Amino acid sequence: MNTIRKLRAPFQSYEGQKKLWGILFISPWLLGFIFFFMIPLVNSLRYSLSEIEASSEGLQVTFIGLSNFINALTVNTAFNRQLLESIMNIVINVPLILIFSLFLAVVLNQKFFGRSIARSIFFLPVILASGVILGLEQTSLVQEINQQNATSGGLANIMSSFELQRIMLRAGVNEYIVFYLTGAVDRIYEIVSQSGVQILIFLAGIQTISPHLYEASKIEGATGYEAFWKITLPMVSPLILVNLVYTIIDSFSRSPVTDLVMSVGFDNFNFGLSSAMAWIYFLSIMIILLVSVFFISKKVFYQE
Repeated sequence: MNTIRKLRAPFQSYEGQKKLWGILFISPWLLGFIFFFMIPLVNSLRYSLSEIEASSEGLQVTFIGLSNFINALTVNTAFNRQLLESIMNIVINVPLILIFSLFLAVVLNQKFFGRSIARSIFFLPVILASGVILGLEQTSLVQEINQQNATSGGLANIMSSFELQRIMLRAGVNEYIVFYLTGAVDRIYEIVSQSGVQILIFLAGIQTISPHLYEASKIEGATGYEAFWKITLPMVSPLILVNLVYTIIDSFSRSPVTDLVMSVGFDNFNFGLSSAMAWIYFLSIMIILLVSVFFISKKVFYQE
């Protein structure tokens, strides 16, 4: 009886109950990782440090140290190029996606006619970015349409982009900010298509904020702009961290690096080099996530 009480004691407090619920929520993922992903993960690390040859007796694994990693970083130029391009796209796209999705969530939380239809429209890219529709984007018909659009309107788009840059530079805007903003216009399709889940998460968080906070701020004379910075943004700051992690991982999963890793492994049958590329890619993701979470988590406000 005393043993049971000792086991229950850490979970009787409020903090203990939160830890217990946290363990229960992650237990399905944890069990799935242990039973389905642990062995392949260890094998991929072993393959990345080995040379693999297929024979009638099966796979012959010979330990060669870090040769595959050196080969991936110094010999295979396509891997380096695509990895750097993926990192640069994340640095540019992630802040734009977070800002756009938070802005849309605030707008869609307002009461106006057709609000439900508007919410559905902005979530449609999440549905259309999978299955048959995703394959349709790669068909020759869609490529031909995109090529015709680029041929007919490409010159006008370039001219308008240069004109916008010139106007902003003459106005005294910083050069890096100008190129970032004009680049964001060119990336509008990517930003909208990758913001559906983030909009829903922000929208759910905004709806949990007590209306009494906004009522009290209005009585005190606060404007909508001040209410956003003093109430909305601090209250949804934990969800900014969640969306940051989700967006970074989602951006990496869309990267062409994954196709290159699959091609090296299953088309060229070089599983050692493919595993080394996968681990370099994985470590790059982890470093970016750790750095991002470290800095953003300092600004997160948690309501007690």
